[in-house]
Amino acid sequence: MNHVLIVDDDVDSATSLRDLVATENFSVALAHTLRDARRQIALQPPDLVLLDLQLPDGSGLDLFSDPDLVASSELVLITGHASLETSIEALRLGAADYIVKPIVMRQLQGVLSRFMKPAALKADVARMNAGLASKGHFGHLWGQAPPMLRVYEQISRVAGTAVTVFITGESGTGKEVVAQTVHDLSRRRKQPFLAVNCGAISPNLIESEIFGHEKGSFTGADRQHLGFFERANGGTLFLDEITEMPLELQVKLLRVLETGRFMRVGSTQSQEADVRVIAATNRLPEQAVASGKLREDLLYRLNVFPIELPPLRDRLSDVGLLAQHFLEGIAKQEGQPKRFTSSALERLATYHWPGNVRELRNAVQRAYVMAAGEEINEEWLPRPQAGVALPAAAALQAEPAAPVAAAELAAPAVDPSMIVSLPVGTSMAQAERALIEATLRYHKFQKERTAAVLGISLKTLYNRLKEYAADSEDTSAST
Repeated sequence: MNHVLIVDDDVDSATSLRDLVATENFSVALAHTLRDARRQIALQPPDLVLLDLQLPDGSGLDLFSDPDLVASSELVLITGHASLETSIEALRLGAADYIVKPIVMRQLQGVLSRFMKPAALKADVARMNAGLASKGHFGHLWGQAPPMLRVYEQISRVAGTAVTVFITGESGTGKEVVAQTVHDLSRRRKQPFLAVNCGAISPNLIESEIFGHEKGSFTGADRQHLGFFERANGGTLFLDEITEMPLELQVKLLRVLETGRFMRVGSTQSQEADVRVIAATNRLPEQAVASGKLREDLLYRLNVFPIELPPLRDRLSDVGLLAQHFLEGIAKQEGQPKRFTSSALERLATYHWPGNVRELRNAVQRAYVMAAGEEINEEWLPRPQAGVALPAAAALQAEPAAPVAAAELAAPAVDPSMIVSLPVGTSMAQAERALIEATLRYHKFQKERTAAVLGISLKTLYNRLKEYAADSEDTSAST
């Protein structure tokens, strides 16, 4: 039987909590001070510690200074409010979760059901690291370039905690795969992982989809609908393209993150949200705040633990490994093995991949279909585009140090229509718009090709063009 130590100076609260824990098939001990807690730990090392922050002889966080305790026991904080500062400090010290006062049985049951010794989590990370060393993949993520090794280290560090994760990176870099890997290494792994693209849901329906609605709450609501928070109960909710969520809904999401409660549309009764939120965006977060697409307070609440995914052009050494992985998957599905020629692998490793890993996967699939025999050569692979001074997304993030003329950016014999030249002082939003509109014109307003070249989703492109049209109308009206 696993053993729980409850450390709380409120005798009545600790006794009530002990009775609740005992019903879940745990043995329980109580301590009301740090001194009592250390004595109980010496008598019987606990598997799980429920730890109040405010104690008569110090802070509950002082127990984290015992490396043996942190290594062998899961530590869960008991707190009146899960503040951002507490989250950061708890992560740094190794806390696994929170119980927010006043404690309710459902919240406690969720924590107890996710109980897992730190050694088990470390073993899972060790297995993934073994796969990285032998085959070049960390769970579902492939690559051994230094930027990816840093991502794996961050995932290993944060997965076992309850901290909110904010993933940034260009479209197609694998943000959902990172979120899935965090979930797979977390204590919530046996519960649902639900991925939601906020940019793919109608603004009129997104609140209902996220929080659910009651029967009769609006025209057409002929039955009760469970939203994403309820469907992901106990697990992880991944909110992709968070900057596409309407601002009024961002306020409600912030409230859920701060209080752990939400209400269905048309309801007056709040519910517990036992969900870990992971968010992502392909925009630069600060730019999204400046352009009014993301609330600054929500950014601070989401960005407790940021993970930045590198574009594929910054880890070209991984392209061959990724291409082989995709090729093996396609060959297994189609039942016909094929292989790349050396010249094909060379072509893959020299292309700049504006669409990142997603574009690479599509390119491999197309080359597989077009290859007549067992060998895939460079004939059907993407060709480097002459005159592209910076890959599309890199141009959006570059910080010019001085005015740059078009001729300085271009290679010899460059098509002038493929060059975007911007003066120093251009805002990031203006640079993004100039690049998107120029790329759209170059590709003769073919939106699918434009989105692929820019490395963004078609939905994101449509959203941007809609914004630009609205801005143009406002400018015309004001003049």
